[in-house]
Amino acid sequence: MANPRVLILGGHGKIARLLTPLLLNRSWDVTSVIRSAEHSKDILPLGKGKKGKVDVLVSSLDDVKSADDAKAIIDKVKPNYVVWSAGAGGKGGPLRTYTIDRDAAKHFITATTTNPSITKFLLISHIGSRRKQPPWLSAETWERFEHINHDVLPDYYQAKLDADEYFTVMARKRAEVDAEKNVPEEKRFQAILLRPGLLTDAPATERVELGKTKVVERDFEGGKSANVSREDVAGVADRLLARGDTRGWLDLLGGEEAVEEAVERVVREKVDAVEGEDVERMVERFGKF
Repeated sequence: MANPRVLILGGHGKIARLLTPLLLNRSWDVTSVIRSAEHSKDILPLGKGKKGKVDVLVSSLDDVKSADDAKAIIDKVKPNYVVWSAGAGGKGGPLRTYTIDRDAAKHFITATTTNPSITKFLLISHIGSRRKQPPWLSAETWERFEHINHDVLPDYYQAKLDADEYFTVMARKRAEVDAEKNVPEEKRFQAILLRPGLLTDAPATERVELGKTKVVERDFEGGKSANVSREDVAGVADRLLARGDTRGWLDLLGGEEAVEEAVERVVREKVDAVEGEDVERMVERFGKF
């Protein structure tokens, strides 16, 4: 059986560059989408000494204006799994934020979830991307979310929220298709929405809080805040992709639980942080195509 091929969108981003060698070590092959040929020098060496092979595809997500554009990239790469680790990163103003974080993401979601050859899609979003205060968050924490979402990063929030909700609806539709086709449970499409908190460049701790994270800021006297290192995000993403039973919304912060144990727990307990959101409203909005 050939190595699984992973398409990483936003391949030159920090999380993507940390994730790539982890996937290669699983004997998976990786195609990294980058917008500049110059970035190849940072990507190709990641395959040195690894079991899988890495290559690059130079293609700007700014040019993805339709699901057909996304499909053209997917048809060229022929991946088994897709990872969205892309984003405008505040460059280019609000218009580019919507172009990348909302529109291009949605085009790839459409092209991926309607492709039966693709069985996993891991979308990296952010912990505050939701409309309602979930039952596990305090009023104070939710107030901080609301401030960031509406006063600090309103365009980023709206773009990510739209993409996340669309992903949730399209994942449901794909699940219905797989069930109608009697696809075995262990082979059904995995839609994984990984939602980290404030990102840092600190080394991995291999200790996280995953699933329904209860706090966003804590232990101010000790100078700590509820963030998570990019290296730990990559480590969690790697482990989520490695299994055949990981699905749903999973919030992620630095914490005390070992990554392997955290992933095992959210699977065992069927944790899904979409709880509290109006999924039926999402379906009404995006259900007709």
